Amino acid sequence: MKLNFRNFTNDDFEKIALETFAYQSKRIPVYRDYIKKLGINSSKVKSIKEIPFLPISFFKTHEVFNPKKEKKIIFTSSGTTGQTNSKHFVNDINIYEQSFKIAFSNFFGNIEDYCVLALLPSYLEREGSSLIYMSKQLIDDSKNSLSGFYLHNLKELSSILMQLEEQNQKTILIGVSYALLDLIEYQQFELKNTIVIETGGMKGQRKDMIKEEFYSILKKGFGLSQIHSEYGMTELLSQAYSSDNGNYKTPAWMKVLIRDVNDPFCFLEKGKSGGINIIDLANIDSCSFIATQDLGKLNQDSSFSILGRFDNSDIRGCNLMVN
Repeated sequence: MKLNFRNFTNDDFEKIALETFAYQSKRIPVYRDYIKKLGINSSKVKSIKEIPFLPISFFKTHEVFNPKKEKKIIFTSSGTTGQTNSKHFVNDINIYEQSFKIAFSNFFGNIEDYCVLALLPSYLEREGSSLIYMSKQLIDDSKNSLSGFYLHNLKELSSILMQLEEQNQKTILIGVSYALLDLIEYQQFELKNTIVIETGGMKGQRKDMIKEEFYSILKKGFGLSQIHSEYGMTELLSQAYSSDNGNYKTPAWMKVLIRDVNDPFCFLEKGKSGGINIIDLANIDSCSFIATQDLGKLNQDSSFSILGRFDNSDIRGCNLMVN
């Protein structure tokens, strides 16, 4: 199956989602078996809300992939010692590239207008990060000689940020949460031409804090009125973005539904909090229908907010296929 990401519209979504479900319910063994365990006849599924969502933990315990396809690349999640990491097998890396490049341009414009600076030390220090892959492609596509990755060299990064400001160069700084805090503790800024995109994650380096407090500290430290945010994960090939208020918007081929935490087939109306289910149609050869471990709500403008997380035991259906 192939998607036309550039011309994808909301009107296309349900039809293509149902076609994707029909394909994956037959071609992805773990998803097919999960549907069977639930006692669902996939041929009778006629709407998005009838589609069963695979608990995201299956990416840690099973190969969620079409076995007739070749595994061209494997993305892995970060995790602490002794923890099982998720693995996302990808056959066609061009699908991932199209998804993140077109989504990025839809939210931020032409990448060649920007210098792209990536402050992602915890991701850069390991292999298999889809965020590092995406950031590298954006850095390359920007075609700016100052674009690049920064590990712990905050002095150099600060100097480059100031240089770019003096040149009135539009800049994107994408960074993991704790590293952005490290940067503004090293130096305070008054940025006029820079978009800061936080990717979440204290990674055990700092205490967690509520978003409002975190954004307030970043705004003061960077001298900005807005802090952007990216919502993505190893198990997805698409990302959602927020501009300051933590309300994320998805590209047209990605959709969020909110499930009742006690009934995985009951979907909640806007404004009600529950478990976040994601349809990501870019996940063609894995599973496009994922029940995440995030809690959130849909807003009236169809954006969504993240409210927290719950553990594996709270996702009903996880124990259906324990080996």
